[in-house]
Amino acid sequence: MSQQLERFNRIRDAIEQFGALAEIFDRRRETLAREAGLTVEQWRALEAIATEHFMPSMFARGRKSSPAAVSKILRQLLEAGLVTVAVASGDLRQRSYALSARGRRTLARLRAARRAAIDAIWMDLPAPEVEAFERFARRLIAKIESYERGSLRTAKPRRSGKLRAPAAQ
Repeated sequence: MSQQLERFNRIRDAIEQFGALAEIFDRRRETLAREAGLTVEQWRALEAIATEHFMPSMFARGRKSSPAAVSKILRQLLEAGLVTVAVASGDLRQRSYALSARGRRTLARLRAARRAAIDAIWMDLPAPEVEAFERFARRLIAKIESYERGSLRTAKPRRSGKLRAPAAQ
């Protein structure tokens, strides 16, 4: 097997592992939210409202959601008694959202459950490995984002025949 083919296969395997990792993270996030009686988007909204600088339109833009979808989430959180809303002082068109006591308790339980998972899974990993993973992930994210913007697409794609695995015998 050529070095080029071996490297391609290792990269492909790494991509598959990252995909599996992303799926596991999504599944864990969904489980934590469900155990608190929420959806992941409701949890994200609670976290955003907890910052005290929450603006539904900015939240929608940041999540790449429609304002209607964010309004629906806010209604659900209001109906569940997790947030309160008041007319913002100085601008009657603006609403000011805040966590209710129940919302603060729910978010505290979520954060505690997330911390327990981090402690159980990550804390016994060697610090240098975690640091190396973080550096690698940051570089990979930057390269993917750069590729999406088109700045890495100047290289000509490889011909598919160059990295073909040998036929099974």
